[in-house]
Amino acid sequence: MDGSNVFAKWTSWAPQLQSLLRIVAAFIFITAGTTGLFAFPAGIPPAGGTVPVMSQLWIGALLELVGGGLLLVGLFTRPVAFVLAGEMAVAYFQFHFPSSFWPTINQGVPAVLYCFLWLYFSAAGAGPWSLDALRESGKQQRNALSSHLRT
Repeated sequence: MDGSNVFAKWTSWAPQLQSLLRIVAAFIFITAGTTGLFAFPAGIPPAGGTVPVMSQLWIGALLELVGGGLLLVGLFTRPVAFVLAGEMAVAYFQFHFPSSFWPTINQGVPAVLYCFLWLYFSAAGAGPWSLDALRESGKQQRNALSSHLRT
């Protein structure tokens, strides 16, 4: 196999890699929510507990858990990802940006990366390994069947 064939084969995997990126990122994102809500896998520093119920941090952790779960399975990916991108933008500008412009200094790298990652998925969708793709496939089959029955 020559170099162009290897490259063509590799680039043909882009949709599956899109799904894999969504799944891995969502799984890690869920742990941010479980840390705040259940102190799992570890609690919130410095005491190792959870965030106060109904606080802004609790709402954020709930969004991370529920939204991350939906993104993990690829269900309602575009609207959920858009909401989570907004959550991460708020998190960055409210909690990180005031201490420094630079994300590496203000500990805001994860918030910035998740913001733009979820923004990407809000436009690109979940990819082929998702419940959204299954729902779309079922819709197309129903439409094809109904148009066939009308003729």
